[in-house]
Amino acid sequence: MSKAIFNLHEITLAGRETFEAHLDVYCERAVAESLPTSLALIDVDFMGRIAEVEHPEEPDDVTRACGDEVLWRLAQLLDNQLLDDERLYRYGGDAFAIVSPGMEKEQAFLRIEELRNAVTQQEPPLGVTVSAGIASVPDDAAKGRDLISKAAEALYRAKVTGRNKVCLAREEKMVTKTSHYQQGQLLGLRRLAEREGIGEAVLLREALNDLLRKYNK
Repeated sequence: MSKAIFNLHEITLAGRETFEAHLDVYCERAVAESLPTSLALIDVDFMGRIAEVEHPEEPDDVTRACGDEVLWRLAQLLDNQLLDDERLYRYGGDAFAIVSPGMEKEQAFLRIEELRNAVTQQEPPLGVTVSAGIASVPDDAAKGRDLISKAAEALYRAKVTGRNKVCLAREEKMVTKTSHYQQGQLLGLRRLAEREGIGEAVLLREALNDLLRKYNK
């Protein structure tokens, strides 16, 4: 994963690798001190369509510039409205992550709803909406990787149920592995799980969340 930071117009955010390392520390502290901590994953809706609508015949560099401007203004808005103990990260692509120490899931929901509304009311208009997924320690997970998976699942539900909304993580109904997987794939999955010290189901959820996010912008 890249260690690169997000740096546009003097807005500098740590990237995904730093975010994941920090989140592990936040989760460990939350468990040790019995304090809630919430994670919100925030993603721009239909980001790929923005420049195509405004500049249908422009070259790729203009398309990227248009998208960068939207991301910069969104990052600026989110950064300006952070609480003192909150942290904002560039999660990747057009997605951001906000960690809220000491905040329970229901509080985080109201908090991110305020931010979502602020995006739609921004002047001059941003021209985009955002969707978000929220998960918390200890309600949904105790480790950073699992918390991200839960928040990503909630973000996916926000996307497929209409976008421009915030969804909370919920208990997932698991299904067993079936003959849809080849024997070599299952063997590789088992070896990867043993090597990383992570459950096979966790790895499958993570891969599926990445796939769904890729095709449901």
